[in-house]
Amino acid sequence: MTDSRARRVATLTAAAKAKSHRKTHAAEQAIRRLVERGEQITFQAVQREADVSHAFLYNHPELRQRIEHLRSRPRPAPTAHAVPDSDRTLVMTLTRQIADLKKQHHHQLKALRDALEQAHGENLDLRRELARHTAGSHTGADAASIAST
Repeated sequence: MTDSRARRVATLTAAAKAKSHRKTHAAEQAIRRLVERGEQITFQAVQREADVSHAFLYNHPELRQRIEHLRSRPRPAPTAHAVPDSDRTLVMTLTRQIADLKKQHHHQLKALRDALEQAHGENLDLRRELARHTAGSHTGADAASIAST
């Protein structure tokens, strides 16, 4: 293996390890937040809270074991020191609402883009049909100009 290839492999390996470490840390923090809020600990809840994939959680032995252990326990009530004050509650609520609105916006934007793509396709089909229909009554150049507009 050449030196440059070895360096690239080493760089990619280091980047993958760093990414895995960040995801692990995010999952651990998510578990802590869920426990503090007294929410049920499930793979889906941790995945949603930490923004990691189910596969990552299932393939990470320590996280998987911890989630399975916490999932089997009865859900505890939030601790007194974990109850946020009104400002923190407001910030958390607004942050969650913003995240929900962003997701909703993303889904609406995707639906609009899909509809626009479909409309463009239908428009192209109609132009071609018009060109075929009018080809008999117009010259070929007129029909081609209609189809290309």
